[in-house]
Amino acid sequence: MIIKESKSKARQVRHQRIRQTLSGTSERPRLAVFRSTKNIAAQIIDDVKSITLVSASTIENGNRIEPGSNIEAAKQVGTRIAQRALEKGITEVVFDRAGNQYHGRIKALADAARDAGLKF
Repeated sequence: MIIKESKSKARQVRHQRIRQTLSGTSERPRLAVFRSTKNIAAQIIDDVKSITLVSASTIENGNRIEPGSNIEAAKQVGTRIAQRALEKGITEVVFDRAGNQYHGRIKALADAARDAGLKF
């Protein structure tokens, strides 16, 4: 009998493998995406200094994005993170999809961030 790992465990293994080579610097920080079943969040992180420079999510203080299409919410988060990054002078980032497949909400967030001016 074949015993298959859970999807979340397999994603964690993929994420660890990706993070061995992927790192954010002061010149080119890491855009990390967290995806849950209901919400999505993004952070721009400088791994050298171990600090979060900018963040955005569907749940923020007083700025909750109304439930509806998850892809539309991801687009709004992508636009918001890009605007905040450009205000801080960040134009180039390294994209960290956290082991998730690059489609759906992850792709929508990335495309919206690119359209708003981030380069990766």
